[in-house]
Amino acid sequence: MKNFSQKFSLISVILILSSASFVFADLQQEILAARNKVMPALVHIEPVRKIFSTGESRHALVTGSGFIFSPEGYILTNHHVVENAEKVTCTLSNKKKLPAEIIGSDPYTDVAVIRLDMQEWGEAPLPFVNLGNSDSLEVGQFVLALGLSRSVSMGVVSSIDRYFEDQGQMISPYNLWIQTDAAINPGNSGGPLINLEGKVVGINARGVFMAENLGFAIPINLAREVSQKLMANKKISRSWIGIELQSIKDLRDYLQNPDLTGALVSNVDAKSPADKAGLKAGDVLLSVNNFDINAEFEEDLPAIRKVISDLPAFQKVQLTILRDGKKQNLQITPALEPFEEQPEFECEGWGLVVKSINQSVYRIQNLPDYNGVLVAAVKSGNPAEKAGLRAGDVIRSVNQEQIKNLDSFKEIYQKLIDADSKTIFFEALRQGAPYFAVIGPGENRD
Repeated sequence: MKNFSQKFSLISVILILSSASFVFADLQQEILAARNKVMPALVHIEPVRKIFSTGESRHALVTGSGFIFSPEGYILTNHHVVENAEKVTCTLSNKKKLPAEIIGSDPYTDVAVIRLDMQEWGEAPLPFVNLGNSDSLEVGQFVLALGLSRSVSMGVVSSIDRYFEDQGQMISPYNLWIQTDAAINPGNSGGPLINLEGKVVGINARGVFMAENLGFAIPINLAREVSQKLMANKKISRSWIGIELQSIKDLRDYLQNPDLTGALVSNVDAKSPADKAGLKAGDVLLSVNNFDINAEFEEDLPAIRKVISDLPAFQKVQLTILRDGKKQNLQITPALEPFEEQPEFECEGWGLVVKSINQSVYRIQNLPDYNGVLVAAVKSGNPAEKAGLRAGDVIRSVNQEQIKNLDSFKEIYQKLIDADSKTIFFEALRQGAPYFAVIGPGENRD
């Protein structure tokens, strides 16, 4: 009987090992099949970027990844891969190098679309991926991250709704991130995150090292929507009312009101549509055009911001708020977002670099309105430095002409350079306080 029991146990172990072997072999085949579906459409991207870290322009070659998602040669990648790029070269799976143009790029979702020069490609069909459905992802699901040098790493989805307060380059007012332990190595940014069916479910964006290889990807459903708008209009236009929101949880706990819903208004920008409509910090936003709002947790905020950004600009909408325990209806007219990310502009004649005012600068510096440009860098020994201008100053007017935005600054700068103006008078704000600077005769150079 003992011998029979031992034999039976041995047979059981052999059967279990054999079964595991078959399961592993099946998984291995799924991985290889998925990889083979996507790999031909993987692209190595080499943008040449203009940077101004020392106050003057120099060029830097950076690297990233992307993937072809249409037979017309459109490629999805990250905004931070092609940001400020003057030239983009792509290496395809057959090692052929092709130039590409930037169709559009959105810093607020970190999504960019570029397009291959199809005349350079030739007549052969172009390989492209199938986009999947990121809403169907589940925690624990196997995924593959593809990237630079045709690398493949495997992991599981550990979260489908990871939220980050804006930090560094993890700016995500409209994003929830897919978190995975599939390694996203340097250079893999912009590459595809795929399921075992070989469908793209995300765009690899960031890897966190020294933290068990945590990686984060942009859901492909969001990237698909953004890419369609970029291909149609080359940029994203969003409606804006000028508020910041927080989750309702802490207020609900403080008030000991478990039934309280909505989103807490934590800040209202001065002179914004919300300010003009009478919205105040401390109000609870309950609904937008009768669409109920509820931000129980901070990961609920991106969807609410997107509801607001999708409102029709310049058309009145109704907000329902809770103030001092009573419901109120407010009429508000959204504007187009006044902040536009543009490449930095070098003023060689004055020795400084400026860029557009973004929302972060506006709020940190507590600007009275959205006019002006930010001094990004000042070249040592040049007229701007001698005049006392510093990085971080906000130039509000030049020779008493108001600066509305970066485009108006460029026009004024070029006009003064063409006229060979000898004296340049700057009105600026430095940490919220007025500051005046003058480039005098003999200091201005063209």
